[in-house]
Amino acid sequence: MASLPIPSPQQQALSQQLADLIQQKIKENNGWISFADFMHMALYTPSFGYYSGGATKFGLAGDFVTAPEISPLFAQTLANQAAQILAIDDAHILELGAGTGKLAADLLLQLQALNTLPAQYFILEVSDHLRQIQHETLQKKLPQVLFKRVVWLEKLPVNFVGLIIGNEVLDAIPAHLIVNTEAGLCERGVSFEQTFIWQNKPLQKGNLHDEVSTYSLPSDYLTEACPAAIGLINSLADCLKQGVILMLDYGFGAAEYYHPQRNQGTLMCHYQHYAHSNPLINIGLQDITAHVNFTAIADAGVAQGLSLAGYCNQASFLINCGMLDILGQTSPSNMAVYAPLAAAAQKLISPAEMGELFKVIAFSKNFDEDLVGFKNGDKAHTL
Repeated sequence: MASLPIPSPQQQALSQQLADLIQQKIKENNGWISFADFMHMALYTPSFGYYSGGATKFGLAGDFVTAPEISPLFAQTLANQAAQILAIDDAHILELGAGTGKLAADLLLQLQALNTLPAQYFILEVSDHLRQIQHETLQKKLPQVLFKRVVWLEKLPVNFVGLIIGNEVLDAIPAHLIVNTEAGLCERGVSFEQTFIWQNKPLQKGNLHDEVSTYSLPSDYLTEACPAAIGLINSLADCLKQGVILMLDYGFGAAEYYHPQRNQGTLMCHYQHYAHSNPLINIGLQDITAHVNFTAIADAGVAQGLSLAGYCNQASFLINCGMLDILGQTSPSNMAVYAPLAAAAQKLISPAEMGELFKVIAFSKNFDEDLVGFKNGDKAHTL
């Protein structure tokens, strides 16, 4: 692992305060907590967690770059899919975990240009800090008539009609670490002995054990399971009355997720644009993610009465939604404008960048049209 940047004294002090809270939790729990509990505290503890603290997360000054931060081209393309769903009477948009608010701003501006604005644009955000950043971003980028359509929610709405979007939401949901050992299935959690350390415990009988037992994992195999992501899909299915759920994230179908060679799992940390696999350092200062098992997500949605409306890689989805047509509206001779757009398109759709690793999955309820984003390259049958 390459040497990571050293946090400032102020960052180290904040990190230590969070580490102390986690140590206390471990002590109260007989010396061990699940990795899911550790990840939840590291990311979401008020004032100290990665998403709850004040440090810059997104963009060049942060730890990683998301698709909406790369270019408005992403939202402008997504708007073509959104417009199809917003043709429903009195349709809204609900964005889960809206980051800096840039996707919401760019999407609303493009939907205004397409004359297909949602009745309201709801944002469900668990971080007070990010909610404040979103408010500032949207107030700065949007005319007042659009800004007034944005509403922040504390919980999921009831009988929602329209489009629910989650861009890089599922990967940040706390996951359990599972190890298949010669002695049987174990859960890898966190203990403390002068520093945070890994410790395995036999996986207790219950829903998690039942789910993991179906994976037929090879011996000496580490992977993740994320019941909370399934819980989110169940909740979204319950709240959706009519419309579409669209989730964009990096991950695989189950066959690839549990490939014998992927025996160290998919856990990743991001700190100042360095990617590494040790979540037990820089507590609260780095992002912690696990790739998404899209087969589990698809199964959960269908089990809750949703229709699987499409699954493909990000490149296929964006091309289907007209990204290259939007790019073609700018003349290559205007290099000052065209070159950044072309570079952004390359990053979003190239298989070597985000085009293949990132996937898009859609569910629908009481909405029978074929979604434009999946007209070519739909791989739902592979799940």
